Amino acid sequence: MKKVSIKDVALKAGVSIASVSYVLNNKIDSRIGKDTIEKVRNAAEELNYRPNNVAKSLKTSRTYIIGLIVADIANPYFSQIARIIENEANKKGYTLIIGSSDENKEKFESLINMFCDRQADGLIIAPVENTEASLQKLQKQNMPFVFIDRYLPEVLADSVQINNYDISYSVTEHLIAAGRKNIVLVAYDTKLHHLQQRAQGFTDAVTKHNLQLCDHSVLNIDKDAIDEDISKGFDYLFGGEITPDAIFFTSNKLAVSGLKKLMKLGVKIPENVAVVAFDETEAYELFSVPLSYVRQPLSGIGTTAMEILHEKIVDITLPVKNITLNAELHIGQSSEFEIY
Repeated sequence: MKKVSIKDVALKAGVSIASVSYVLNNKIDSRIGKDTIEKVRNAAEELNYRPNNVAKSLKTSRTYIIGLIVADIANPYFSQIARIIENEANKKGYTLIIGSSDENKEKFESLINMFCDRQADGLIIAPVENTEASLQKLQKQNMPFVFIDRYLPEVLADSVQINNYDISYSVTEHLIAAGRKNIVLVAYDTKLHHLQQRAQGFTDAVTKHNLQLCDHSVLNIDKDAIDEDISKGFDYLFGGEITPDAIFFTSNKLAVSGLKKLMKLGVKIPENVAVVAFDETEAYELFSVPLSYVRQPLSGIGTTAMEILHEKIVDITLPVKNITLNAELHIGQSSEFEIY
């Protein structure tokens, strides 16, 4: 069977080949009327037209493939951002391919190599620890990429971040204003800069308000042993005479694990302990008390990252952009209760 061409679509729609090209490549402007757009799209659908991407790539030296590397696609934070980026990529004529690194250096570098082998036009990346060398090599190959969620200070690259330090400082002050004095931060044991900023915001707020910081004020959790580390840590923290009266989790995975452990220990929220978590997840709805959490601007992160990447693909010489968007504290019942 003969492959349907752009000329066939033009004949079917009764318009010029140029008009078909503009419509099918999403390059519509004021010169293309609504009737023409509808005729072209209907004709393409009726003829089951499929673009010749190989020919298109040879002509433009582009594949119109974008790679997205996230830390964990099972995490609602990353799956929602992936959906937003996919929608934005499609609007600009790109196909998005998603890879999940699972915070593993070797898997991350394997994904980088795979996208390079497939000659992706650009990448949106949530980088993994200790991958500076592979990313600097990527830059030497003139592969455009944009960091999201986190960044590596040693790699000068475009990025879209949130105000990690400021929002963590605000969360801590919120708990202090509710009368909490023995606040514990549950965080990953990591060198990733954005997570260190969250920890720094917490410790600076506690220090400013003259509350005591001790060895147990920050509970560092191994990403590969979340349930085990939280269980041991909470057994210790809630097994003594002086127990925490507030807990701030720096990720939704830590929060879900910690909330389940608190239920097992019979700790009442917020009467015994106030709780605030980073990021949203449907799992919070399973707990009896509406949770306070940090809401990240997911739509802004995804659309901004895709816009920056598209601009860099068109012109690799553009200056580096580092965009910081503001996250917000959504206050639920889990941190409203005041101690008297």
